[in-house]
Amino acid sequence: MPSSRPSPAVEERIEDVDLSTEMQGSFLEYAYSVIYSRALPDARDGLKPVQRRILYQMAEMGLRPDRGHVKSARVVGEVMGKLHPHGDAPIYDALVRLAQSFSLRVPLVDGHGNFGSLDDGPAAPRYTEARLAPPALALTADLDEDVVDFIPNYDGQFQQPEVLPAAFPNLLVNGASGIAVGMATNMAPHNLIEVVAAAVHLLQHPEATLEELMEFVPGPDLPSGGIIVGLDGIRDAYANGRGTFRTRAKVSVESLGPRRTGLVVTELPYLVGPERVIEKIKDAVTSKKLAGIADVTDLTDRTNGLRLVIAIKTGFDPNAVLEQLYRLTPMEDSFGINNVALVDGQPQTLGLRDLLRVYLDHRIRVVTRRSEYRLARRRERLHLVEGLLIAILDIDEVIQVIRTSDDGEQARARLMDVFDLSQAQAEYILELRLRRLTKFSRMDLEAERDTLQAEIDALVKLLSDPALLRAQVARELEATSEALGTPRRTMLLNGGPVTARSSRAAAAADLQIADAPCRVFLSATGRMVRAERSPDAPNEGIVTPARRSKHDAIRSAVDSTTRGDVGAVTSAGRLVRFSPVDLPSVPGNAVQLAAGTKADQYLGLTGGEHVVAIVPLVADPPIALGTAQGVVKRVSASELPSNKHDISIITLREGDRVIGAAPASDGAELVFISGDAQLLRFDASSVRPQGRAAGGMAGMRLADGVEAIGFSAVGASAFDAVVVTVAGSASAIAGTDAGSAKVSAFTEYPAKGRGTGGVRAQRFLKGEDVLTLAWVGSDPRAVGSDGAVRQLPPSGAKRDASGTPVDGVIGALGTTAR
Repeated sequence: MPSSRPSPAVEERIEDVDLSTEMQGSFLEYAYSVIYSRALPDARDGLKPVQRRILYQMAEMGLRPDRGHVKSARVVGEVMGKLHPHGDAPIYDALVRLAQSFSLRVPLVDGHGNFGSLDDGPAAPRYTEARLAPPALALTADLDEDVVDFIPNYDGQFQQPEVLPAAFPNLLVNGASGIAVGMATNMAPHNLIEVVAAAVHLLQHPEATLEELMEFVPGPDLPSGGIIVGLDGIRDAYANGRGTFRTRAKVSVESLGPRRTGLVVTELPYLVGPERVIEKIKDAVTSKKLAGIADVTDLTDRTNGLRLVIAIKTGFDPNAVLEQLYRLTPMEDSFGINNVALVDGQPQTLGLRDLLRVYLDHRIRVVTRRSEYRLARRRERLHLVEGLLIAILDIDEVIQVIRTSDDGEQARARLMDVFDLSQAQAEYILELRLRRLTKFSRMDLEAERDTLQAEIDALVKLLSDPALLRAQVARELEATSEALGTPRRTMLLNGGPVTARSSRAAAAADLQIADAPCRVFLSATGRMVRAERSPDAPNEGIVTPARRSKHDAIRSAVDSTTRGDVGAVTSAGRLVRFSPVDLPSVPGNAVQLAAGTKADQYLGLTGGEHVVAIVPLVADPPIALGTAQGVVKRVSASELPSNKHDISIITLREGDRVIGAAPASDGAELVFISGDAQLLRFDASSVRPQGRAAGGMAGMRLADGVEAIGFSAVGASAFDAVVVTVAGSASAIAGTDAGSAKVSAFTEYPAKGRGTGGVRAQRFLKGEDVLTLAWVGSDPRAVGSDGAVRQLPPSGAKRDASGTPVDGVIGALGTTAR
């Protein structure tokens, strides 16, 4: 039965304390715990305690890069149970960050599974797997050689390293971020190769200045790449530990299809995801702050990486829109450097030189302690080997001493006394196996003794000379850099201060391309480009002959305005109306047609249809057309409806196609050249203008099975016009037979009436039976199928003379200026 008597009163002990004193003390303890044990990295290995414990425990678990992955939940459980006195969520968060290639410049954990993205979190730890990445081995190497101090874990049952050996400056390479009590850290990642080079230089030149170190480390190297604009803030950060710089996305202007230009984003600022950018673009467009955006598509995948396509509306300047995107969206972002780290347990703000100095001091201590440990182990081993050699030299007496001893203790004492051995040597001899008593074993021991003695001498020399010690540290750093280093990803632009962002809409910014005079060119290889025209450019529209770049022969040229209309005549007898606003723009005084876009692709032509010429859409002069079956037609632009984009301007016979088109007034002459080397020139006035639905009239009479291969219009003032013909074999594979070419004056050819057969234009050489190319105009130029210039023979040949063999295959003919 329980006693009914009351229990004796428990003596209470209550102390009165001052509330402000208690709060101050408790807060300081909490603040110190957060600063030292959670938020700030150690300046030596660049790791926070939880990160260090994760890497150490994974190394203890044997999760090397050559082993299989294990569940992340297992790693989290091991770390939480043995080393980290906090919950599993912060451990897993730290593990995830160590595996994210977009967070760390050199990831330390090799993650398998969904470890998250910039716009989404990772999967649960039961769904992901992890193991150490190769760089983590460099951080944890040599831990078993007494290179760092070990401290007890939270309950005193296990030991953990106070700091990792860190074979490379991890804090500078991977950066850090954290918020403590009353302070924070935010450090940018850098390139491992550059940081190691700076560290080695400082090791060899302890008095090196910041400017000298910045020759090796010019700026951060962010995992996401991008562009850093302006380096003044970076220098401030390297000097005193604090500074700000701006990063921009890496963007290219590309053609997205027929008459559609877009901005393709392949790299974004650090820790900025594509979904965030898309959201900000949509908000800016909805609020009328941003104009000119037609669509935004995220084509990012694991194979091709980031690819954000921003389609630009027709008539808007992509570069002007890009500037507004930089101003209104995270495609331009700022990064504030605040280099706060723990040095001897105290938070300090460090510049570049200080960070490298702290790391190098740590690394020198690591190499020193490792060398001392190795020296002690080798001396111990040498001591045992020397004792064993003594025993082998007089093994019979050793055996006799052991056999006549009563027990092991007496045997050890007698061995020490008879052979002058130490206790360790005697104990080692007693444990010796008989197989070690062979002749070869003695030779092995003598070789081992010599090797140990050489290693001891080298270690003693290394420890006694600080210069040799620094050289050893430098060699190891360079080896790590060679094994783990990767090329720089972030581009640095010292473009001066960046214009501050404004929250106001850019109402005054005109994103649309101005309707300025321009000239549109169609190259002989089918590319179109727009050249700006200015009264200050006397040589505008001229392709500089000295710069023989690809695609520099012109087939057609039209004066227009940026937002005006130009007509493209196709081989199917259509005229496609287009505006040159979205064509690539080049300077007007040195047109480089290689920058142009493919005309067929720009206009959306399919089914083998291609552009044969571009023409102005003016009432006079009419547009002259010539077909492969010798049909000629002139049609006035006034016959073409201005509200239609695609217009049929000739009714072609079955199997026929347009081979040339050009404006032709009544005073001009029209020229046909056939495949059997006949040329016909006649007055354009003999071809009356017809409606766009008409089929034309007879232009040149052709022999059976022969087609016209060239059609041109020559103005009445073109006295310097020449005829260029290229002959070859009809049976030869296209692009394999260079053939022969001839250049003769246009005046060599007599005029004939329309509908006749013309006169001979070139006499064929042996093996030739057809003209492959023909062209009439001024300043001729020949190019290959790739646009490279081919050498033409000099002008002056007779109209019916043979051609001159050419060195390379000619793919197209045109002019250098129009």
